[in-house]
Amino acid sequence: MKKLIMTVVALMGATSLFAQSDIVALFSQGLGNAKTGNFTEAIAQFQEVIDASWDIEEPDANQQKAIAGSKKFIVTCYNKLGIAAFNAKNYDEAIENFTMAADTAEMFDNVVDMNKNRTYVGQMYQAKGADAFNSEDYATAIAVFSKGYEADPRNTDMALNLAESYFKSDMYQEGMKICTKISQLNAEKFGEAIAAAQAKMDMYTNNQVAKLQMANDYDGIIAMAAELEDAAMAAKITMQAYYGKKEFAKMVEVSAAALEAQTTDEGRSDINYLLGVAYNEMGQFEQAIAAMKSVTAGNNVANAAAVIEALTAQAK
Repeated sequence: MKKLIMTVVALMGATSLFAQSDIVALFSQGLGNAKTGNFTEAIAQFQEVIDASWDIEEPDANQQKAIAGSKKFIVTCYNKLGIAAFNAKNYDEAIENFTMAADTAEMFDNVVDMNKNRTYVGQMYQAKGADAFNSEDYATAIAVFSKGYEADPRNTDMALNLAESYFKSDMYQEGMKICTKISQLNAEKFGEAIAAAQAKMDMYTNNQVAKLQMANDYDGIIAMAAELEDAAMAAKITMQAYYGKKEFAKMVEVSAAALEAQTTDEGRSDINYLLGVAYNEMGQFEQAIAAMKSVTAGNNVANAAAVIEALTAQAK
C-alpha cells in the first residue's frame, strides 16, 4: 500500500512540474505568434500562461519572466487587433479590442496602457459617430458619442460634438452639463476647448432665454437657471429674469449670492451692472452709482459710465 501511494504522489508531482515548466514554452510560442502577427493565437497562449500561473506557488525566474511577459504582451496583442480593425474601419471590432486591452491592463495595474487604450476607445467612438453627426442624425450621434465620452471624458473634440448634438436635439440641459464639465478641465491644457464650450453655453443659453422671453415666461427662465450646474451663469440669468418681472427688490436680494458665484471680473461686473439697474429703478441713486462704479470689465463698462454720469448730473 505504501509503495502505491508513493507512486501516485510521484506521478502527481511529475504532472505539476510538467505544467509549471510548460508555461515557459507556451510563452515562447505566444511571442512567436505575436511577432508574426497571429495576435489571436498569441492572446490565447498568453492567457493560458496567466491562468496556469495561479497554481504555481513559487515560480522560478524563467516562470516569473513568462508570467510577467504574458501580462504585458496580451495587452499589446489586443491593442494590435484594435489598430487593424480601425484601419479596416471596423469600429465596433476596434472598440471591442481596445476595451479588452484597457480592461486587461487595468487588471494587471498597468496604468499607462490602460489610459492609452481608453483614449483609443474614445477615438473609435468619435470616428464611428462622425458620419451621423455630419449628416445631422443627432440621435445616433448622441448614442455613439455618449459611450465614447464615458470611456474618455478628456476627448474634448468628441465632448463638444456630443454637447452640440444635445443642443441641436433641443436637449439644452444635457448639452449644458457636458459643456460645464469641459469648462472645469485644466485651463492650461484645455484652454481652447474650454473657450469653445463657454461660447456654446453662452449662445444656446441666450437662445433659450430669448424663446422664454418672447413668451413672457420669466418663471420658466428662473426654473431653467435653477437646473444649471454653472452657478455663475445661473445667477446672472436669474437676476435678468427678475428684471423682466420688474421685481427689482428681488434682484437686490439675490445679488450678494450672485456676486459670490462669479469667478471672473467680467462676471462680477455684469452682476454689479444689473444691481445698479435695480437700484436705479427703485430710485436709490447713490446705491446705483456705487454698483455701477464696480463695473470694470466686460460689455457693460461704457453703459455703466454713462449711467454714473447721468445720475451724478441729476443729483446736482
